[in-house]
Amino acid sequence: MFEKFKRSRVEGIKGFILLTLYLLIPLSLPAPALAQAPFYQGKTMKIVVGYLSGDSHDQLARVTARHIGKHIPGSPDTIVQNMPGAGSIITANYVYGVAKPDGLTLGSISPALYFEQLTGRKEVQFDWPKFTWLGSPEHNGQLLFMRADTPYKTLDDIRKAAEPPKCSATGSGTSGHFIPRLIEETLGLKFRLVTGYPGGGEQDLALERGEVQCRAITIAAFFAREPFLTWHKTGFVRILIQTARKRNPKIPDVPTIFELMERDKTPEASRRLATVILGAGGFGSWPIVSSPGIPKERVTILREAYAKTMKDPDFLEEAQKRGWEIKPIGGEEMEVLAREVTVQPPEVVERMKRLLGK
Repeated sequence: MFEKFKRSRVEGIKGFILLTLYLLIPLSLPAPALAQAPFYQGKTMKIVVGYLSGDSHDQLARVTARHIGKHIPGSPDTIVQNMPGAGSIITANYVYGVAKPDGLTLGSISPALYFEQLTGRKEVQFDWPKFTWLGSPEHNGQLLFMRADTPYKTLDDIRKAAEPPKCSATGSGTSGHFIPRLIEETLGLKFRLVTGYPGGGEQDLALERGEVQCRAITIAAFFAREPFLTWHKTGFVRILIQTARKRNPKIPDVPTIFELMERDKTPEASRRLATVILGAGGFGSWPIVSSPGIPKERVTILREAYAKTMKDPDFLEEAQKRGWEIKPIGGEEMEVLAREVTVQPPEVVERMKRLLGK
């Protein structure tokens, strides 16, 4: 009986010790082992836009900022900061090398900035493939439009003109710059580019005042805001060419650059150059990136949140009112494309340099 009592007492002590350990272990665990608030809770995210307030990049970023937070655990606030300059290179450099790689800073930049890296522009302080790619709202092409009251009614008029038309652009690496240059290279037309405009609003005024006669812009942006919508409706401008492989349903009568290259028997080397240059369209008109080196779990959170935002009924309602066609591109797809476009043979890079005036 004594042995039985002894065993019972030992088992009771063991049980007491186990119970004590069970209660005390959570107090000794480091904080990460305990339940904790999501990283983004109580924080503020920022979308830095490489263009002036009111530009299409800015408008899209502000609508995105209103909805993306609810798809992120912790529901952070999101603000927009404009950091225009050098065709969005300033913003790209900031997001890439200045902002902390914590997933709180996003950037809205030109989809063609990889041109500047390939051609060795000294201001570039980023490596295109190393951005954290989150997504873009659509695949799209570009178009070139002309004031309708100019002598340049057709592309042939431009080819025959003694004085080339003046087109505006913020800087190289933007559609306003590289589309006219590509048309020169592939179709033999000539343009005079006037660069250095701070943003789209200034270019709008320049065209209205007659300082310039033409401009290249993404199709998405042209059908997304004023004054383009009114200009198109009233016939103030005439669209002469588009760059997608197939004609956009909104401008079915406007020829594509690929159709015209076929018609004009453009040499194969120039066609290959066009394919590389127009690969920028694969990033969409308004790509969203973040800094390199963000923890993988936050990259996943941000990509999923961006994808959900593109399907959010409230976001889509705003997009429809503004005439945006939302056909999202995923961050993973853009990451692969970013690696592909930056690996080019020297001869292609040299032709790009000539095309871009490097």
